[in-house]
Amino acid sequence: MPLVMYTVWRILLFVAALGAGYVLGLRSWLLVLVAAVVAFAVSYLALAGPREAAAVWLAEKEQRRKDGSAKHDVDTDFEDAVMDRESAESAESAESAESAEPTEPADGAGSAGTAAGGSERRA
Repeated sequence: MPLVMYTVWRILLFVAALGAGYVLGLRSWLLVLVAAVVAFAVSYLALAGPREAAAVWLAEKEQRRKDGSAKHDVDTDFEDAVMDRESAESAESAESAESAEPTEPADGAGSAGTAAGGSERRA
């Protein structure tokens, strides 16, 4: 966030320099050039605090990226737990499916009698 604030201040200084140059009578490409130089000089002198804060923020962010120590939030931990639980459940169901033996009738009759369209009721 400090980087955004520093950028906003720099843009505001440039717009203010543009306005001041326009009021003073600059109307061509010289207006943009003078405004850029003035905004640079003023921001270098006046925005030392925000510039340092932005630099520290960027350095810390880079260090976290290099260390791989990105913050884990509650959502990430919850999602990890759900994924672990689902993979454990799928492993258990795969093991139980492998250990289960097929259950077919021993006489081989099964549902063949009803599949032919007949009913097994006798009158």
